[in-house]
Amino acid sequence: MVSIATAQPNLINLAAPLENRYRQVRQMSEHICQPLAIEDYQIQSIPDVSPPKWHLAHTTWFFETFILIPYLPGYTVFHPQFGYLFNSYYEAVGARHPRHQRGLLSRPTVAEVYRYRAHVDRSMMTLLSATPIDPDLADLIILGLHHEQQHQELLITDIKHILALNPLHPIYRDDLHPHPPDLGSKFEWLAYPGGLYSIGAESHEFAFDNESPRHQTYLQDYKLGSRLVTNSEYLEFIHAGGYQESKYWLAEGWMTVQSQQWRSPLYWEKIDGEWWVMTLSGLKKLESNEPVCHVSFYEADAYATWQGKRLPTEAEWEIAVTNMPQVGNFLDSDLLHPTPANTSHHQFFGDVWEWTQSAYLPYPGFQVADGAIGEYNGKFMCNQMVLRGGSCATSANHIRPTYRNFFPPSTRWQFSGIRLASY
Repeated sequence: MVSIATAQPNLINLAAPLENRYRQVRQMSEHICQPLAIEDYQIQSIPDVSPPKWHLAHTTWFFETFILIPYLPGYTVFHPQFGYLFNSYYEAVGARHPRHQRGLLSRPTVAEVYRYRAHVDRSMMTLLSATPIDPDLADLIILGLHHEQQHQELLITDIKHILALNPLHPIYRDDLHPHPPDLGSKFEWLAYPGGLYSIGAESHEFAFDNESPRHQTYLQDYKLGSRLVTNSEYLEFIHAGGYQESKYWLAEGWMTVQSQQWRSPLYWEKIDGEWWVMTLSGLKKLESNEPVCHVSFYEADAYATWQGKRLPTEAEWEIAVTNMPQVGNFLDSDLLHPTPANTSHHQFFGDVWEWTQSAYLPYPGFQVADGAIGEYNGKFMCNQMVLRGGSCATSANHIRPTYRNFFPPSTRWQFSGIRLASY
């Protein structure tokens, strides 16, 4: 019998004792998997997608490898081969199973993976009950919790991709909360003065290493769209022949469009002359005022070029939101789908990750940490673009103005969208 959480866990309280935060994060991963059939846990639809079973095991491996083995005397490893199966990319830890073959692992079973989680959780509770916890160890545990929250978002996006490839259009959940009435919001330009600004994380708060060091950058006067680009606006690009005109596309983007035969965002499907979209609630008619979603950087850039505009830089985006309330449609909303804009906020947080024109590069003075943990972000600073703001699959307490997400420019299976910028 697979043991999984059956109720929505409480929202994670960052001020709660560390053991409570640990329980809440770990329960959320299992809550996300609760609607799955046992067969769903095994699928790897593309190399970028990992089977849900693998996510559950990998996040557990992280706590076992980096915390329990070095810090809990007498800890017994659950299985001697799990380190090989569930290491993702940490060269310093040793060899690992090929990423593109994760879906070929019928064993360990789902039930055994849940037993693995329970084994590690019991040992983590033993460690966390010891007082006091060394501050450096506490920081490492908090990193592990944020790491698991990253994988919770990946779980949701991977489950969506897995189900979307099924011609039956299976429903992940039929009880997702409906979004508010589709009122939409008028598009306006928000103006920001140029000057010398500081961006990056403050040293006293949690942040991933790629968010620091804090440093100065100069910006020209600029403008950002007051909301995200909508489905109806993107449809105009499609109807205008945007996917057939090379002049709007970067060279690599145009080659990708041609080779992959893209003609619309991922998950869009035309049925009897009408556009439908696959969601985690199944196949739905496309709603005009929802933010366009599941577009690549190439598509976002081509749309902006077609409009005679551009994408924002990550510095422009961060300065715009620095003193803004961090409200939006997150995982906590239990919608798992982007919602139309409203007049109360500008969709900078939640709904969809916003592509920027910024390459994912180290900040001035960035240094990779020693050991395996130093492999967390730094070695990926090549051939990737930065996204900002979080999405409807991101936990609200996991995001912040300085957060730098990153993916290759062809990526579409994440909840990614478009905000226009202009000088």
